Amino acid sequence: MSIIISIVVGLIAGWLAGMFVKGRGFGIVGDTIVGIIGGFIGGLVFNLLGIESSNFLGAVLISFIGAVILLAIVKALKTTAA
Repeated sequence: MSIIISIVVGLIAGWLAGMFVKGRGFGIVGDTIVGIIGGFIGGLVFNLLGIESSNFLGAVLISFIGAVILLAIVKALKTTAA
């Protein structure tokens, strides 16, 4: 996947995850970072399960799920630290 497509996938997935977990996004840079890290996490999880995607919508879905996992972990760590 090209870097431009990865950024677009990250932006979409990060924004969706922010809306799903937090009720709002994190801004364009924050959404992109969350989505790209989420794509990495989602890719690892789905790879362990033996599930792959070869299209844009599948990449967004995998990144979204990874971003939700990332935000849930961050939220849990924030709650226990406070």
